Amino acid sequence: MGIKSILERNPIIPAIKDNITLKKALNSNSELVFIIVSNIINIKDYTDKLKKANKKVYIHVDMIDGLNSTNNGIDYIVNTVKPDGILTTKSNVVAHAYKNNINVIQRFFILDSLSYEKALLNIKENKIVAAEIMPGLMPKIIKKLSQETHIPIITGGLIKEKEDVISVINAGALSVSTTETKLWED
Repeated sequence: MGIKSILERNPIIPAIKDNITLKKALNSNSELVFIIVSNIINIKDYTDKLKKANKKVYIHVDMIDGLNSTNNGIDYIVNTVKPDGILTTKSNVVAHAYKNNINVIQRFFILDSLSYEKALLNIKENKIVAAEIMPGLMPKIIKKLSQETHIPIITGGLIKEKEDVISVINAGALSVSTTETKLWED
């Protein structure tokens, strides 16, 4: 089962950052969860609990306190923690992950036309399963990227209301990652 079909079935992706959001994600209907903030102590526990609840887990490897997103850090996460994939903003992490058959969702911060062009180039060149565009409230940019690329687009950042979700899904995003737990229930 590919990431695209999972995203199509799960338009809202719980993005967890602590024990409180972990508990809510465990009780959510979503098949997919992003761990966006963690540390070397809790990352395996979070992942194990989510996998036991039959969730697909992607870990933001740039945001693990106590572990660097170097090749050794990535290898440790993949071989010890065993997520279904990773999230990163770094192209060098994508390259290492691809060589080791690790699914990657790359996050891109679109701040201006230059960052848009760089993101578009990276999406086309990097071997990623999906791209997450941040901040999430940019329907015109999402529409343009989804038309110019062949991979699923996820949005995240500043998604607070159901209307935000509807707007970006209508623009071409397949899913939205959010820490806003009230949206996980809809």
